[in-house]
Amino acid sequence: MNVPLLGLETEYGIIREDLENSDPVEESMELLKACARKSVFRKWNYSRENSHLDMRGFRVTALAQDEEEDAFCAADRARPYSYLDMKCDRVLTNGARFYNDHTHPEYSTPECRTVLSLVAHDVAGERIIAECAAIRNQELAGNPLQVFKNNTDYSGHSYGTHDNYLIPRGIPFADVVDGLIPFLVTRQLYAGAGKVGSENPRANHFRGLQLAQRSDFIETLLSIETMTKRPLINTRDEPHAASERYRRLHLILGDANMSAYATALKVGSTFLMLNLIAGGDKLPDLELADPVGDVLKVSLDKTGKTVLRRKSGGTIAAVEIQEVYLETIEKKFAGENPEWDWILAEWKKTLGELKHSPEKLSDRIDWAIKEKLFAEFMQSEGVGWDDPWLKSLDLEYHNLDPDRGLYRGLQQEGAVHSLLDENEIAAAVLSPPEGTRAQIRGKAVAQDADDIKSIHWTGVEFTNGERLDLTGVICVEEVEDVLNSKGQLV
Repeated sequence: MNVPLLGLETEYGIIREDLENSDPVEESMELLKACARKSVFRKWNYSRENSHLDMRGFRVTALAQDEEEDAFCAADRARPYSYLDMKCDRVLTNGARFYNDHTHPEYSTPECRTVLSLVAHDVAGERIIAECAAIRNQELAGNPLQVFKNNTDYSGHSYGTHDNYLIPRGIPFADVVDGLIPFLVTRQLYAGAGKVGSENPRANHFRGLQLAQRSDFIETLLSIETMTKRPLINTRDEPHAASERYRRLHLILGDANMSAYATALKVGSTFLMLNLIAGGDKLPDLELADPVGDVLKVSLDKTGKTVLRRKSGGTIAAVEIQEVYLETIEKKFAGENPEWDWILAEWKKTLGELKHSPEKLSDRIDWAIKEKLFAEFMQSEGVGWDDPWLKSLDLEYHNLDPDRGLYRGLQQEGAVHSLLDENEIAAAVLSPPEGTRAQIRGKAVAQDADDIKSIHWTGVEFTNGERLDLTGVICVEEVEDVLNSKGQLV
């Protein structure tokens, strides 16, 4: 058994700086309308969605998000739009979905088979959204619309970046939970995007830079919820695939990384962990006594030396947990393929530098890039971590505007690691990853957009009644069978 598909969903922050009280729903709609890329518009098949099944074997009758949905609907009834109008769903020629998730534009990558392909499609999403923002600002005759790839507005709101993995249903869900929890608690050592201060009362008025943005908002171990009681592991059982064969592991605790390298390490290490669990190997006993509390505890100490209590007794440092997992995975998968070897090598290098020379991380790990950048700013301006200026800079680090975004400026100066070349990004903007069902979806949009009646991750329905059922299409051979049987898509 292995993990065949990966994906990323990112909700973006959005604001109109020329309006005192801008409406994020309206602004998200206008951003999506501004998209000039070929796409299928407002034809997403919501009847294929079911968010109430739980991986623990039951169906919930209601979610907290249902109440919020009802509240949104009550407010939305005053708007002169239909539900589909407000969602503004677009499915692009690269197989991605771009839509309005109530108050945030959200970009969902196509399904990918490799980590580096996924990273390229994540960056392609940034490019597409920045392009839409530029078009919208031309309409506004200025530059008032700003879009941020981050996870907090510093007003108590958090919006998500979700990494997704299609895993075999034959793996007991309890094994996934037991194997992943200590890993996820400590993954933020290299995957955190960095955050000035804290919005969590348990942080005791923390001053400085913590590792991760989402760590302030994790409240429980397991939950089907995503907008309240945010869990370490989300238990929603909505595979968007053949349910008898697969689960979709939907992780909501991660940060939005500006560094493509950090995204690759975040997703790559998790991908290898899941493949280790899928193999049925005995995992190290690293169960934590208080994993939920440890999420914030780890985030508030950038050294990785934070000592965590083990359920079996004794303690272990956060970075040591990562080292134990790395060593176990290295023994199992070293030499498997070049991409996995790259992940293992970079994972080891990063943990080593975290322990012995953390300043070397400041060209590729987001929180470390911020730490260096903000330290230089504070020294030049004579301000401290509690100055409101620092939170503004934190937001600007994630701004997609090439003339304002601090990360974008560092890219232009060559001060941060470039994992991808422009050709890889440009290809991902236009084309789907080959050998996945996204290739079929993308081809359908590119060649038959006007003839598509509805579209979803699991299939395409055409106006002439023909259907492409992609529910069971996962491996390369299955994709090739569909492509070869549908002449118009070849």
